Amino acid sequence: MGQRIGNEKITRKEGYLYFIGKDGYVWEAPMKSNKRGRKGKVGSEKINKEKGYLYYLDKAGYVCKAKMARK
Repeated sequence: MGQRIGNEKITRKEGYLYFIGKDGYVWEAPMKSNKRGRKGKVGSEKINKEKGYLYYLDKAGYVCKAKMARK
């Protein structure tokens, strides 16, 4: 599994996808089924990304990283 690197807890809303943007902040984007939603920055904590890692939000709402497998 991954390693928790974020200290800020993000509360998820139904109908949104969450990702870490190029700027290092957590963003939310509406799913296709969510017609009224808007894309926006959610987190205030900046994450410094490293090459070779996958960044995601775990079930608890914290940012985690996992080493990607090389082929």
